[in-house]
Amino acid sequence: MRLLLFTALFFVNVITSIAQKERVVQKPAPVKSLLWEISGNGIKQPSYLFGTMHIICRDDALLSKAMEKIIANSSAIYLELDMDNMMELLGIFQYMNMKGGKKLGDYLTAEEVKRVKDWFVKNQPLIPAMMIEKMKPIFLSSMVGEKGFNCQQPDGMEMRIMEEANKHGKEIKGLETMAYQAGIMDSIPYEIQAKELIKSIDSGDVQDSSVKMLIDLYKQQDIDKLDTMMNKTEGEMSKYNEFLLYRRNRNWADKINTLIKSNSYLFAVGAGHLPGNKGVIALLRKLGYTVKPVENKWAAPSNEM
Repeated sequence: MRLLLFTALFFVNVITSIAQKERVVQKPAPVKSLLWEISGNGIKQPSYLFGTMHIICRDDALLSKAMEKIIANSSAIYLELDMDNMMELLGIFQYMNMKGGKKLGDYLTAEEVKRVKDWFVKNQPLIPAMMIEKMKPIFLSSMVGEKGFNCQQPDGMEMRIMEEANKHGKEIKGLETMAYQAGIMDSIPYEIQAKELIKSIDSGDVQDSSVKMLIDLYKQQDIDKLDTMMNKTEGEMSKYNEFLLYRRNRNWADKINTLIKSNSYLFAVGAGHLPGNKGVIALLRKLGYTVKPVENKWAAPSNEM
């Protein structure tokens, strides 16, 4: 079960990790928090928005006392995917491969395919070579990026939130489906995905350094600097921000707008979706809500196994 959840976190991660955020001409003073309260606009009780990191070392996947209290008092928890639904998670396997029987060799040279396979033999030896040949390159790129986390037990904030929610019998729901996220992947030409995969392998040290910087900024809860860091990324993927980020942000803001009129919820989505003039925070404000940061001091690590 834990392996399946981690695989699903990879699937969620590829949608956001390769996207760049649009630069914002004017920004308010930086506020360091991943936790935001949504109030006003006629709703009777506040709901909350939290920025996650889909893959993070277990020791860094901490919840504040404020988050624990919010989880305990929420009507339900909304993640990007319903990760408490086994059928939804199992659906990942039907979306992992390229459509039409395509293989890496259709987009890369034989030498490039060998470099990809050699990297996975060295770093992810449990993944069969035949599986690598058929998998969507964007999914493989995410696995390459995971190496930069450099910990024995990679986890995800979603899994930590789920553990806390289960203590209180809270239902987990999803803002999207696996099928929808798979469609986003397929909207990006496999040739471009393959080129990005080679770039990620060839720039391994640089990528590892970027991941470490990303983790540091996340732990500092500095979503504005996270936004700035992502702005520096350039490449073919930037052409697909509308699918990867902005359309999804609008969909989520509309869904949140409908849900919070009747109950109090916690919405936990990738931190990269929060800031910017097309981010979820800005979109909710445009809908008339007051969205303000909540103090989110990390709790001490638990000794639980």
